[in-house]
Amino acid sequence: MSSINISVREEAYEFLKNLKTKDKSFSDVILSFKKEQDHVMKFFGVLKDAAWDEKEKRMKDFRNSFNKRLQ
Repeated sequence: MSSINISVREEAYEFLKNLKTKDKSFSDVILSFKKEQDHVMKFFGVLKDAAWDEKEKRMKDFRNSFNKRLQ
């Protein structure tokens, strides 16, 4: 296995360090993000059949009732 040195800002290093465990290397942590992208696709199209008109009406009613309580 070869290694390559990279430079990251301290904020990025602290973020990765917080995700790292004893049994994971920094490479494992970084590569886990690549795997997570595949999982996001399982949600593609889930909301296509949702009743958006009804949801919009309920949200509008909620906002109106909230605004009335603020006045």
